[in-house]
Amino acid sequence: MADFSLTTLFVVPKGVALAAAGSTQDLGAGVFGLFKNDYTVATAATAAAAPYFYFAQGRANTYLQGSKRSDKIKGCVAGACIGTNITEMYKVIGCATPAVQITDVSNWSVQCGDVVTLTLRAHSSYLDTIAFNGFTRSVSVQAPCCDCGADPCVNVDIPALIDKLIGKLTQQAPGNNPDNLSLNNFYTFERVGSVLRISGKALTKYGVPCDVAAFPHEYDRMWFRVFVTEGPATTVDFIVSDACNIVATAAVIQRSSYATGTAEEIAQLEKNYYSYQAGYMKHLYRMMGYNQNYESYVTAGEVYTTYYLKFNDMDRTAYNWGDFIPIDEMVIVAISNADAAAIGIMDALFTALNGGVAVTQLNTCLTTSSTTTAVAPSTTSTTSTLFP
Repeated sequence: MADFSLTTLFVVPKGVALAAAGSTQDLGAGVFGLFKNDYTVATAATAAAAPYFYFAQGRANTYLQGSKRSDKIKGCVAGACIGTNITEMYKVIGCATPAVQITDVSNWSVQCGDVVTLTLRAHSSYLDTIAFNGFTRSVSVQAPCCDCGADPCVNVDIPALIDKLIGKLTQQAPGNNPDNLSLNNFYTFERVGSVLRISGKALTKYGVPCDVAAFPHEYDRMWFRVFVTEGPATTVDFIVSDACNIVATAAVIQRSSYATGTAEEIAQLEKNYYSYQAGYMKHLYRMMGYNQNYESYVTAGEVYTTYYLKFNDMDRTAYNWGDFIPIDEMVIVAISNADAAAIGIMDALFTALNGGVAVTQLNTCLTTSSTTTAVAPSTTSTTSTLFP
């Protein structure tokens, strides 16, 4: 469902302390702070106890306008939330390195001489543009022969079988034909005992155009399915399903995730919510010379933690009831992970506004982005975005 909140974004410049004195008219360009209803600087404690407070940030261009401000916000006082207009608040930790998917293939049920086919089907925003049902490739090998006396059809050398599969998966056909696209571009293969471990590779970073009106940042992740079946590959591999004769178990031991809070993402948010950067000029023109009110406070290469606060209008007479979706408001505050003091202030503020309960954190940064060891990653993700 779409989010219909009227949104104001504040990006706190890296290394610039939050306002500690003065009022909104004294704010320098980019300086961000919390202010009470009497326009004085607020702290976490005084903001929650005030009749209302708001966020404000100084502008570089003050022609015909003052500081950029949010609407009035009323929090909980000493756990009493009567009269608050806040409906939701949370934060998202900035994670620069997304985790890749790791899948282990085990519990092989193969007899000597069987033909075994391993099929990989990968999805991402870009991969789905080259294949309508995911980028799908299959390789087939024959299980090693057995020499075990009277019963030659048991005790297959599974490590040898896995090594044969890896050899097939990593081979590269000659030439530049698109059909020769190597699986090595997207996966890493390794054998861990009698387990075939398949890890996705990090996605290539997209180019950034110079056009200020372009929207280059894309949220993308790669995830894949693994099927191991008996018999050779066929021309219908693109519709491989669980109904096939599965002869090994593929288990996802680490799900892939998105990078969050990157400088590119926050810069994209600045473009998305530009309409609320200037009080009298909303249009975003292609040439920076015609758009002097556009102000960006993102530092390239930084990773930002973002705070989200949704609330209703304090003036209840402004509510219009009907069979439509009401529009509330939202404030997004982005703070560099390097600015621990500012993050501490925002954490304390959200805790105070929530009646003393710590702010909800919606994500956890995974520390394992890939693996080349015999030890399975200890960090997992429970994200339900797409599958797996």
